[in-house]
Amino acid sequence: MNEMKIAVLGSEGVGKSALIVRFLTRRFIGEYASSSECMYSKRLSVDGRQISLELYEPCSQACDGKSTLNDQIHWADGFIVVYDISDRSSFLTAKATVHLIRDLQLGTAKRDVESIIFLVGNKQDLCHMREVRHEEGQRLAGEFHCQFYELSAAEHYQEVALIFSKMVHNASMGSKAKERRRRPSGSKSMAKLINNVFGKRRKSV
Repeated sequence: MNEMKIAVLGSEGVGKSALIVRFLTRRFIGEYASSSECMYSKRLSVDGRQISLELYEPCSQACDGKSTLNDQIHWADGFIVVYDISDRSSFLTAKATVHLIRDLQLGTAKRDVESIIFLVGNKQDLCHMREVRHEEGQRLAGEFHCQFYELSAAEHYQEVALIFSKMVHNASMGSKAKERRRRPSGSKSMAKLINNVFGKRRKSV
């Protein structure tokens, strides 16, 4: 079975966990900030091939033993960089993150970054509190040659599922010959997160 590794990055409070769990379970968990690095697992079929998908989310709060952003970038096949449209500081963090990914990826493997970096503006349901215009997100994505989406994890399950499906497809096409990488140190399993949120443990979704 092929393995696929996707890193979901962004500052605290942008809804990274909500976005991931929405994709995995169809349920919206609200604002959940993990106090540890989390690894989520899912098996799915892409273009007739079975894929073992790992979604990595760094801890939103300061925590011991967490891997560096450089480690995460070298580990992953693809990146979903999330910001909150009602929080300009999160947009600036996303910009810096995308810039670093492009520098590291273009400086080493010369990969097609447009297909492996998705910039996602979350919390579209808070448009009345918007601090980042839709056009600003589009402009940033165009500047760094990455794909751009704006949505609400709370309201738009189909859009969330589409983003992850496209990312898995793109990363799968670009990673066939990529060597195996180790999992970022300090990562926790999805079972712990699901147990914390839904009150029961499961090994994968």
